[in-house]
Amino acid sequence: MNIYVSNLSFSVQDDDLRGFFSEYGEVSSAKVIMDKYTNRSKGFGFVEMPDDAAAQKAIAELDGGMVEGRAIKVMVAKPKEERSNNKPSYSNSRW
Repeated sequence: MNIYVSNLSFSVQDDDLRGFFSEYGEVSSAKVIMDKYTNRSKGFGFVEMPDDAAAQKAIAELDGGMVEGRAIKVMVAKPKEERSNNKPSYSNSRW
C-alpha cells in the first residue's frame, strides 16, 4: 500500500520517515519529496508497505500525530492524476 504523509518538518529525512512506519511492519520504501531547485524538503513524502493491514494500522495511529512539533497528516496515497496540457504554447515566432 502506498501512503501519503504531509505536514512534515523540513528536517525529516527518508530514514526518519521509514522509522516512523517500521514500528507497524515492513517498509518497502520511504521517500521525502525534495524541491529540485533548492534541494530542500517540500514537507511531504510517500511510504510503501507491502502488508495492507499493517499499513492501515500505521495510518490510523500516525494520522494527526506530532512529529518534531508538527501534526502530520497520513492517508492512503491517491494515484497521480495526469496533468492537462493547458499551458500556453511558445514558439520561436514573434507573431
